[in-house]
Amino acid sequence: MLGNLKQKFSATARTLRERLDDLLKSGKNRDQILGELEEALILSDVGVPATEKIIRALRERTRKDDPAPAVRDALREELVRLLSRYPAGLAVDAGPAVIMLVGVNGGGKTTSVAKLAHYFKDRGKKIQLVAADTFRAAAQEQLSVWGRRLGLPVIRGQYGADPAAVVFDAVQSFKAHGSDVLLVDTAGRVHTNANLMNELEKIKRVIAREIPGAPQEILLVLDSTIGQNAIVQAREFLKFTGITGIFLTKLDGTARGGSVIGIADELCLPIKLVGVGEQAEDLAFFSPDQFAAALIS
Repeated sequence: MLGNLKQKFSATARTLRERLDDLLKSGKNRDQILGELEEALILSDVGVPATEKIIRALRERTRKDDPAPAVRDALREELVRLLSRYPAGLAVDAGPAVIMLVGVNGGGKTTSVAKLAHYFKDRGKKIQLVAADTFRAAAQEQLSVWGRRLGLPVIRGQYGADPAAVVFDAVQSFKAHGSDVLLVDTAGRVHTNANLMNELEKIKRVIAREIPGAPQEILLVLDSTIGQNAIVQAREFLKFTGITGIFLTKLDGTARGGSVIGIADELCLPIKLVGVGEQAEDLAFFSPDQFAAALIS
């Protein structure tokens, strides 16, 4: 699956890669290249703070008389460094593990749950799913459809039920059946609604009380096509839920994927997983090396 990551990034990388190729073939000097590169990065949704850091680092790493390939290599190395600062693996190796997925409506949480379920099932894990979005019947039904496709049990509650109570029942079933991984699909949140965010905290407390050390992962699902708005969403969620990493969706569907860089830099969070298609198998662990190679090859 990782081998497909560079190919899947093709649309995401195209705009910046083509601009960079033009710059490197232009015969311009390093300072001219860096000036235009700064604009290209911002237009690719990298964001101003991360762009300024990258350009400053490139000025320190290169000399004015360096040829264009040296600038390209320094940029690739700087992106890998920036995106590799935080460990990206999932903390689910030992004991029963619980993974919560949170995020605003429309970000792709339910499909992301299904992709994770497919990944763990393929590796011989015993999986249970819980539809903790009790406010939208369609959300519960969507997860149930995925459960039937994957042959996995889905715990769901009545419409309008307390989500934390549904999760409590799911945890009891999870422990009784000796399952390995519980995947919790939460309701879509308006990230500025404190009451709804507090509900996520309640779900987290229920899980921690019933399974010491859980949830091992709380992944914020972000739609990469919304650019800098993804960072705005993430800032608010960080105040409430103790997010451990980012799950980026729709990364194959945007030509401006620089938000990946801005998210990693500003939020000091690892990008752990990326969704690169609509099928259950369209999941990859994020690779800074492959992302940088796709962007700058």
